[in-house]
Amino acid sequence: MCIRDRYQRRVRGFPRIAMSSSSSSVQWNASSLLGASPRSTARRDGQNDKHRTYEHSSIHNTQKPRPQICKSLLLTEWIPEGKPNPEHFEVVTSKLDVSELQEGHVLLQTMVFSADPYMRGQMKGNNAEPSYGPGEAVRGFVAGEVLESKHPGWAAGDLFGASLGFHTIQILSPEQLSQTLMWKLTGHISPSEISWGIGVLGMPGSTAYGGFLDVLDGKHSEGQTLWVSAAAGAVGSMVGQIAKNVYNCTVVGTAGGDLKCELLLNDLGFDHAVDYKKSGCADDLAAAVGAAVPGGVDMYFENVGGMHFEAALKLLRPHGRIAVCGRISSYNDGTADPVRIDPGQMIYTFQRIEGFMCQPWLTKQKGDFVADMGRWVHEGKVRVKETFYDGIESWPEAFRGLFEGTNIGKVVVRA
Repeated sequence: MCIRDRYQRRVRGFPRIAMSSSSSSVQWNASSLLGASPRSTARRDGQNDKHRTYEHSSIHNTQKPRPQICKSLLLTEWIPEGKPNPEHFEVVTSKLDVSELQEGHVLLQTMVFSADPYMRGQMKGNNAEPSYGPGEAVRGFVAGEVLESKHPGWAAGDLFGASLGFHTIQILSPEQLSQTLMWKLTGHISPSEISWGIGVLGMPGSTAYGGFLDVLDGKHSEGQTLWVSAAAGAVGSMVGQIAKNVYNCTVVGTAGGDLKCELLLNDLGFDHAVDYKKSGCADDLAAAVGAAVPGGVDMYFENVGGMHFEAALKLLRPHGRIAVCGRISSYNDGTADPVRIDPGQMIYTFQRIEGFMCQPWLTKQKGDFVADMGRWVHEGKVRVKETFYDGIESWPEAFRGLFEGTNIGKVVVRA
C-alpha cells in the first residue's frame, strides 16, 4: 500500500487535498452520488490515510490514455490452510494488442480490484471444479471503464462492475461477455466513485440488500431487532445501516476491538456494539449480546460462523430468521469446525435459517438494488466506509488484512 504525503497530494481520481487545522478531518466540496442533487460535502476521516468515509461525493476524472501494458495477478500455489501470504501470488506484465478490436468485442480497463473473504475458499485446491488454479489469474470482483466497444450492449466510456480475472486491461469476446457476471454503473456514479462498483453498488452492497430485505424479510421488520456479525466489514456495515436508517430496526453489531465498536456507534448509528474478542465461547457471546438486547433478536445476519452462529441461536426469538452469507472465522482452516444446531428448537418457534448468494439482486432478478442503494447513499442513510490500497502489487497485503482485522469497511485495491 502506497503511503504518500498525507495531506497535500494528488491521488488518481481525487482532487488535491490541502491540510486543514485538524489532522483527522479533511474536507472538500463535491456534488452528489447520482449527479442530480445540489452540491454537498464529502468527508474523509479515520485513524490513518488508508481509511476513508464518503458521503455524497462525485469528483470527475480527466481522460486517461489507452494502456497497452497489462498487469495480471496470478496464484502461484494452492493454499490449503493458513493465512494467505505475498509468496502465494505473483504479478506478471504482458503487452496486449489493442490496435484493432474485432466485432462484438470490448476492451476493458480495470480501475479497482476487490479483496473479499469468500475468495479464500477458492484458493484451497479442494473444489471439484475450481474457477482458477496455480499459474492462472485470480478471479474476483472488479470495476472499471469500457475503453472501446464493438458490442451493441456497451459503449466506450461506460462504467461497469464485473466478476473477472484480475488483469489491468483485457479484451472480452461476445462468448466471454455472455458468460460473465457484469453490470452497468453508467449514470449511477462518476469515474472517481468507481470503488463503489465493488462495494456499495457491487457484490457487498447487493449481499447486504438482498440478505436483509428478502432473506431476513427486512421489508416487514420495522421495530424488530437485528444482530449483524462482522459489523464493521463491507457487508455488515451496510446491513446495519439499512436496518437502522431505512427500516427503523434496533441494531446490535459485533466487531473486534474498541475502535471498530466505537465506529459502529458513533459513525454508523448502531444502537449497540459488542466486542466479540472479550468472549471466549458461545455462551459468553450470547450473554454479552443479550445484555444489550435482553429480549433477544428477531434477525441475525451471519458473516462469521463458529461461536457467533451458536450464540445467535440461543438469542433467536420465535419467528426469528438467520441469513447465512459467510463464515470468515474458519476460511483459513483446513476443515471448518462444526456448529451445534438443535432442529427441535426451530419447530414450534417457526424459526428459519437460509443461506444465499448475491446474484439475484446484483442481476436485477429481484428488486432494484443499484437504484435503491444509490438513493439511500444519496439520502445519507447509508455511509460508505472504504480502506484503500494502491497498485495491483498491494493486493496480497490487502487480502491478508481481511483475516487480521486491519481493515474497515470495503477493501479496495486501486489499479
